[in-house]
Amino acid sequence: MSLPDKSTSLEEAIGRIPDGARILIGGFGVPGTPFALIQELLRQGQQSLTLVKNDANETGLGIDHLLASGQVERLITTHIGLNPRAIELMNAGKLQVEFCGQGILAERLHAGGAGLKAFLTDIGVGTELAVGKPHQELNGETLVLETALRADFALIHADTADRFGNLRYAATARNFNPMMAMAADCALVETERMVELGALAPDDIHTPGPFVDHLVELGPLSQEYGLVRR
Repeated sequence: MSLPDKSTSLEEAIGRIPDGARILIGGFGVPGTPFALIQELLRQGQQSLTLVKNDANETGLGIDHLLASGQVERLITTHIGLNPRAIELMNAGKLQVEFCGQGILAERLHAGGAGLKAFLTDIGVGTELAVGKPHQELNGETLVLETALRADFALIHADTADRFGNLRYAATARNFNPMMAMAADCALVETERMVELGALAPDDIHTPGPFVDHLVELGPLSQEYGLVRR
């Protein structure tokens, strides 16, 4: 049995995303953020997007371009403190923001990728993060119900990929990317280096190919990728 070649162009990959899509975007600050995919999303101009990302990046970087262009309707994130534009848009009522604890965001994505619907936790009980969420008593303890997170698409950055979509991430650039690849209906991946099937050792594969739908090989990296040296 021959495995499919999932490589495609940047334009075709992002062209699959419609207006109103819900999109998971990997990265923790700069490491692991798919800047090329984000730039193409900016160029194509899809509107009314819901983004799920650990952070809002900084002004002039990453998803801030999408905030500036008005393409984002809602952001699910752990913090926006490094992005004054995101704070301004939220305070002006032009951007809906849902905050999660960082570990809770990771677990919601993990649950979504594992096919679970929700989980119970004591994290956030009695704080603003739990307001409006269902609570349940278990063994005499009050717990909050956190729903799983899934999305239509995930935008992922990998260091190396083979043509079937087996992925290797570089150091801390792994962060949210593996969970997001699992929790999306369609995973769009950019990779710095494309290799032939079999070139990656099994122990070096962090995301198996079945979780990847389309794969874009990057050319020279933009300046955004060089802001943090890995």
